[in-house]
Amino acid sequence: MPDKNEIARQDPWEMLKKFTDARIALGRTGVSIPVKENLQFKMAHAFARDAIYTKMDMDALARGMDHLDHPYCFLHSRAENREQYLQRPDLGRMLSADGFSTMEEASGDKSYDICINIADGLSATAVNLHSIALLHEILPLLKATGFSVSPVCLIEQGRVAIGDETGSYFQAKLSIILIGERPGLSSPDSLGVYITYHPQKGNTDAMRNCVSNIRPKGLSYSAAADKIVYLIKESIRLQISGVALKDLTAIPPPQGLDE
Repeated sequence: MPDKNEIARQDPWEMLKKFTDARIALGRTGVSIPVKENLQFKMAHAFARDAIYTKMDMDALARGMDHLDHPYCFLHSRAENREQYLQRPDLGRMLSADGFSTMEEASGDKSYDICINIADGLSATAVNLHSIALLHEILPLLKATGFSVSPVCLIEQGRVAIGDETGSYFQAKLSIILIGERPGLSSPDSLGVYITYHPQKGNTDAMRNCVSNIRPKGLSYSAAADKIVYLIKESIRLQISGVALKDLTAIPPPQGLDE
């Protein structure tokens, strides 16, 4: 009969778990992972699926924007529902027919330096939890530089490239979009920010910079805001974005390595 201490063996990488939320050092029972880890995997998978189908909480986002005291407008892509959004990525990149009239009502004919968008992407959970808190950090930094900022576009069923349409409409030098990233098993609430100089139809992902994994267990709001505003300043100064724009700021060491 096996020793009871051998039934569930601890993984020798256990000490590394404090540095990451990734699924490492799960241990094993015989040739399988322990029941506890198997159940946690199923729960994480459920959270990831839920994040994809969660809706943007437009009422809560509107209340958050009211507290920021910055104008905003509600927009929708040409994807009519979540199923169509997932099956037709192209529709998520284009504004609905009434989108341009909505932006006109929000701003008139004024042009801006920066167009800001918030879209659900593949995780409205991330947007609902983190987008307003991140804007609390970003907007004061942008306004302190003297940049003019468009009304924030709150876009349902939107993908990254939809920021090219809004930015082009506002004649913005640069467009940024806060968007829910593809949910992972340890990060269903990860927010990403894409930065595009000279937004226009036809831009590719190579023309964008991305700051990702913005969440309490990832990149903090303040650190993300500093990096985003740095990239915005450099992008406008150099009139470039994407692979041509390099982040030359120092990279802080991972937390916990000095413990």
